Amino acid sequence: MKNIILFVTFLALSYSSLAADETETEFHYKKGAEADPEKWASIKHEWSICGMGKRQSPIDLTPQIARVVHNSTELLQTYYKPVEATLQNRGYDMMVSWEEDAGKIVINGTDYKLVQSHWHAPSEHFLNGERLAMELHMVHKSAEGHLAVIGVLFREGAPNPFISRIMDKINSIADIQGGKASIGRIDPREFGWDLTKFYEYRGSLTTPPCTEDVMWTIINKVGTVSREQIVSVVDARRGGYEANARPAQPLYARTVYLNE
Repeated sequence: MKNIILFVTFLALSYSSLAADETETEFHYKKGAEADPEKWASIKHEWSICGMGKRQSPIDLTPQIARVVHNSTELLQTYYKPVEATLQNRGYDMMVSWEEDAGKIVINGTDYKLVQSHWHAPSEHFLNGERLAMELHMVHKSAEGHLAVIGVLFREGAPNPFISRIMDKINSIADIQGGKASIGRIDPREFGWDLTKFYEYRGSLTTPPCTEDVMWTIINKVGTVSREQIVSVVDARRGGYEANARPAQPLYARTVYLNE
C-alpha cells in the first residue's frame, strides 16, 4: 500500500510539474507572495534578467520622454488576412491564435509573422502616468526568432466590438484552464486599432524569462472596453493571475520614439 501511495504521489507531482511548464504558472502577480513580480528574478537562474535587465517592459509612456518622428508609414506596415482562429484560457490570460498564416507586420524592412494575441487587465504599459483598464498584445515573430509586439490600450467605457463578438466563447471556457474554443475566421484587423500615431521602443517580455528582445509598438489612440467585458476576461484568471499586469520598469538610457 505504501508503494502505491508513493507512486500516486509521484504521478501527481509529475503532472503538476508538467502543467507548470506548459502553462508557465511558476510565476504570478499577487503582491507580497512568493512568486510575485519583484521575486521573478530569483525563482530561476534563467529569469535573472527580470531583475538585472536594463531594457525591461512595460514602461510609462509620455511625450516628455519621447523623440518625435514623422515617418510611421515607412517604419511599420501591416499585412493581415482572415483565417480560422482559436481562443484558449491559459490560466494567466486569454489568448487568440490562428490555425494558419494570418499575416505579418513589417518593421524597418523586417517581416514579423503574427503568432498570437492576448489581453492584460489592467494595462501593463502606463500612458502619461495612468494605468488603464486593459491592454491587448499582438505578438509577432521574425524568421530569426526576434519578437515584435503591438500593444493597444483600453479605458473602461463602451463595449469593445471584437470582445463582444467572442464573449460567449470567453464565458464558455472561463472555468477551464487550458480550455479551447473555436471562434471562426478572424481578421486580425478586427481588434480595432489605429496606426496613425504610436510609441516605439526596445524592451522585453513582460513575463518570465523577461527576454530583452522585443520591439514594442504601443498605439497612442486609446480604445474602450466595458465593465462587463473586463469582468469576463478577468474572471477566467485565478490564483494570483486576477490582475496579470507587471509593474512599470525603469527606462534607463533607452530611446522612445513617438511616431506622428
